Amino acid sequence: QRDLVESGGGSVEIGGSLRLSCVVSKYMGGRYSMGWFRQSPGKERESVASIDMSGRTKYQDSVQGRFTISRDNLKNIVYLEMNSLRPEDTATYYCAACGGDYCVSRYAAHYWGLGTQVTVSS
Repeated sequence: QRDLVESGGGSVEIGGSLRLSCVVSKYMGGRYSMGWFRQSPGKERESVASIDMSGRTKYQDSVQGRFTISRDNLKNIVYLEMNSLRPEDTATYYCAACGGDYCVSRYAAHYWGLGTQVTVSS
C-alpha cells in the first residue's frame, strides 16, 4: 500500500515511445499538483513535467513537444507519454506530489514513488 506507484518503464530503441503511469490516492489526486522527475547517474534529479490541480502543464525544454503529461481524475492516474525517445532520456523516472501550483522542484515534493527505469538505446 503506497501513495504513489509508478509503472511503465522499460528498454526502448531510439525514436521509440513509452507511457509511464503513476497511480495516486484519491485524496492526493485532488489535493496536490503532480510531477515527473528523472535522475541519471552523476546528475541531479530534475523536473521533466508537471501538471497542477487545474490541469495546466509545464515541461522541461528538452522534452517539450515530445513528452505529454496528463491526468485522469476519475482513475486517479497521472501519465507521462514519451515519444521520439533519445539516449539522453535514459534515467530513473519518479512520480512526485507537491503542494504548490506546479511540481517542478524536488525540494517541494511531499511524496515520491519508488521510480521506474527508462533505458533508450540503439
